Amino acid sequence: MKVLLLSRYGPLGASSRVRFLQYLPYFQSLGANVTVEPLLSDAYLRALYSGGSRWQEVLRGFGRRILALLGGRRFDVVIIEKELFPFLPAIAERFLNLIGVPYVVDYDDALFHRYDCHPNPVVRCLLGHKIDAVMRHSSAVIAGNGYLAERAQKAKAKRIEIIPTVVDIDRYRPSLKDVGEVPIVGWIGTPQTSRYLKLLLPVFESIQKQVPVRFVAVGARKEDFRGTPVEVWQWSEETEVESIQRFDIGIMPLEDSAWERGKCGYKLIQYMACGVPVVASPVGVNCEIVEQEMNGLLASSANEWEKALRRLLGVDASVRNDIGGHGRMRVEGWYSLQAQAPRLFPLVREASRLSS
Repeated sequence: MKVLLLSRYGPLGASSRVRFLQYLPYFQSLGANVTVEPLLSDAYLRALYSGGSRWQEVLRGFGRRILALLGGRRFDVVIIEKELFPFLPAIAERFLNLIGVPYVVDYDDALFHRYDCHPNPVVRCLLGHKIDAVMRHSSAVIAGNGYLAERAQKAKAKRIEIIPTVVDIDRYRPSLKDVGEVPIVGWIGTPQTSRYLKLLLPVFESIQKQVPVRFVAVGARKEDFRGTPVEVWQWSEETEVESIQRFDIGIMPLEDSAWERGKCGYKLIQYMACGVPVVASPVGVNCEIVEQEMNGLLASSANEWEKALRRLLGVDASVRNDIGGHGRMRVEGWYSLQAQAPRLFPLVREASRLSS
């Protein structure tokens, strides 16, 4: 089976890395020949995170994607991450239908709200139903959660499968922490998503006045948290697991809006795979991932967040380890590469021309 993977990003992009790139060894072990063509390069992401100019990388990416599509007939199936060309109509996806190449499309966030909730009425008018068209013309839609699957159902997609965002449990493993160290409440993400942490800064300040604790943000910008209780640690793919293993509590605060309801809870899955108890906002799939009182706690208001963090900080480390152990088992059973790869490969194969 010859597969063309048209990912949004290269290895530096978390969504592309965890939604498909980490599955490639499994696909290849079953005889699939996968060609990867990202739209936006790692250089684009480095410019994005540093605030630099990105237009040259965008133009290069669009050029590469056009060339990849022109060679689409060489493949049995195309996997599309989200869409082929942002802020353009779904003409390219229809082109694949025209030349007889089936495609599978994957969503791990509510991309459709980028268009149907856009502040510009022209964008809403022209592109508000774009993603519905992409879903409808696909051979299958892979949705990271029920909220996204529901949209695919309304779009009348031919086939819909919910496959959660996962981690490789051979790589993400619990680690014993040194006894007597000051506990760490940790968060991991990007400079663009660290804004959610700022909602909790008053909570962090209040707790730190009375309880020995460190608050850590992996992947944020240092300048965004200068003068706050939050320490910023540099992110890299090589050290992200080691960083999470140092956490005593992992957190995922979110606003409750349409966009956030489409998120797939990747942070929580990373924490839980490392045996770390979690506290999260009860938004979207978080309510499914977090089993209240079992692997973590849900908190809405600042008052609830403070109570939840104080509660977990106030118990013995062995209690936190027990809670984290429940999270680890939940990841092993459903939110792991090992659990989902055997579901993903047959779906892609059945969508290919080989099944016709």
